[in-house]
Amino acid sequence: MSLSGASPAGASSRRVAIGLVLGGIATVQLGAVFAKSLFEAAGPLTMAWLRLTTAGLVLLLIARPRLRGHSRRDWLVLLGYSVSLAGMNVTFYQSMARIPVGMAVTIEFLGPLAVALATGRRFRELAWALVAALGVALLGWSPGSLTWAGVGFALLAGAGWACYILIGPATGRRWPGVDAVAWANLAGSAVLLTPVLISHGEVLSRPGIWLAGLGVGLLNSVIPYSLEIQALRSLEKHIFSILMSLEPAMAALAAWLVLQERLSGSDLAAMVCVVAASAGVTWSARRDRRRPPPDGPAAAPTDPAPVE
Repeated sequence: MSLSGASPAGASSRRVAIGLVLGGIATVQLGAVFAKSLFEAAGPLTMAWLRLTTAGLVLLLIARPRLRGHSRRDWLVLLGYSVSLAGMNVTFYQSMARIPVGMAVTIEFLGPLAVALATGRRFRELAWALVAALGVALLGWSPGSLTWAGVGFALLAGAGWACYILIGPATGRRWPGVDAVAWANLAGSAVLLTPVLISHGEVLSRPGIWLAGLGVGLLNSVIPYSLEIQALRSLEKHIFSILMSLEPAMAALAAWLVLQERLSGSDLAAMVCVVAASAGVTWSARRDRRRPPPDGPAAAPTDPAPVE
């Protein structure tokens, strides 16, 4: 039986699209766990730089973006996009170096959740905000696995993610395809080059580190981006956003399987609260958009923008 009256072919394409999204989420979190396993050899800053560099170079070869034909405003928007992207990556890696991956992703996820709550128009969002606040409160019950520095870096990563979401639409309108993503990665790489050379310059002489960096760039950026773009061709954006809410849980699972990082009961409860709040806000927004106005005909449903 097809879902929501969709044809069997449509239901099949939706299942494939959901599989692609889940594959992208798993790839991102495996890439993060893989990067953390290399922190002892290269350090979090160097791994973040390698991720930006390799992802930028691969996208540059694939997309071959053009530098000409853009206004000063275009470049200012790209600058903001680059700062948010690079800042998000660097602070997230610094957070992972200090606290479990699952908790770093959970705290970072408060950034896009805050954007979703701030742009909500109904009282229902307040209930989901309280659920998220409960998750934050529960994080305080696990002093053994969290540090102030790790939490602080994760919050900065969340702020960078929020800025990334807010500036993303303007960037997409002014820069076609993956041009902005390629240039933003390379810009972040250029800015971080000097600090990396000062702190771990000798590490970059090892071919194995570059190969590992390429793997991180592919797993964290190139592959999931390609899967998500393909999935969004046949998957409603609100379903995509709800699926993205599973990232903290997927991160915890990947860290447990690869790094043997175990979370306490309060950690897992906090994660469940954040995931539920994120999915709930997205689903509530979808229902509000589909509800007909009180004194008029039913409006055509629209999908909210996906959470990055």
